[in-house]
Amino acid sequence: MRAQALVDLSNDLGIDFEIYRPLESGSPIYSLGTGIYNLIQKTYPGLHKLYFRFLERACLHRSSTFLLGKKKFYRVLNEFNPKSVVSVHAHLNHGFFNLYQDYCRENGGKGKFVICCGELDDGVGFSNHWINPQVHSLWVPTLQTNKAAIRRGMPAAKCKTLGPLLREPFYQDASLLQKKSFCSKFKIDPKLAFGVLATGANGVNSHHSVLEGLISEGNKQQIVVLCGKSSRLINSLETLRDMAKFKIILLPYLNSSEMSILLELCDWVFGRPGAGLTSEVLAKQKKMYFDISGGIMPQEQNNLNYWQSCGFQPVLVRKGFELAYEINQKNRLPKVTLSPDREKIVGELRSLLNN
Repeated sequence: MRAQALVDLSNDLGIDFEIYRPLESGSPIYSLGTGIYNLIQKTYPGLHKLYFRFLERACLHRSSTFLLGKKKFYRVLNEFNPKSVVSVHAHLNHGFFNLYQDYCRENGGKGKFVICCGELDDGVGFSNHWINPQVHSLWVPTLQTNKAAIRRGMPAAKCKTLGPLLREPFYQDASLLQKKSFCSKFKIDPKLAFGVLATGANGVNSHHSVLEGLISEGNKQQIVVLCGKSSRLINSLETLRDMAKFKIILLPYLNSSEMSILLELCDWVFGRPGAGLTSEVLAKQKKMYFDISGGIMPQEQNNLNYWQSCGFQPVLVRKGFELAYEINQKNRLPKVTLSPDREKIVGELRSLLNN
């Protein structure tokens, strides 16, 4: 999400930007590791505590000497010849940084390497791999993240708090016409309150158990269910939709503009406490119930800690069907915000082009 946000902003500024995913595309072994991560997230997220500890200690991408996929990365650099590289992943900030430095020396340039960290707060899932004092700068979304990075050895002068890095539509409110068009397209009644059941990029969700619980408790709100690119999920939920006495709207993958409007119109969101969804909900100043079925991943705990840093206790739902009970406890649901600052990020992007 952060990579795509950078592309959106750069295109608006007339800056050429290209996304490269070294862990998915650079080596079959790294791709396998990514697959294991995704499998854990889908099946039992709590197990990621062990995998996270392994990755922290193994330092698989710390040295460029033993880094896999080097030739492919060099080929990408030679084809694109970037003035700057922005890393949006914790494991790309040492070995790949060294490779980019080597590339710049060989080509007589002085490229800048920036780390863009999406963690909202400190916590057990704040990876030490985010920290590299040698890079040009570290962009972070909150003061809490800034302090966490400095505590781990990042020079304060290189830490820049820019607010959450969001896809372009999230930096402004939709017009009345856009909202009406959106509701008409997806058959949402704008006069009625509605909640959103979100799904992660890897299809992680608790939609079945949530809807079963809402049906059992006689829910009366509209419920918008995000199903991503999974037609199988949509088909499997149609029976529950037909059983319910309230309106259930099953939506396929939404683009960034549609997602922004949806979060602007809804009353609350239910989803995993990942940095992407959480940042978007915060930017739209909406309330959120957190799906922690199967346990909490270390990185997710960081984002939950942001709620506590703001003086609130996040509402955690351990089993999907329990959401129905939590919805009835409206006074328990805090609204926490995090204002995006597009101009700060745009300023940093422009500075990357300067010598």
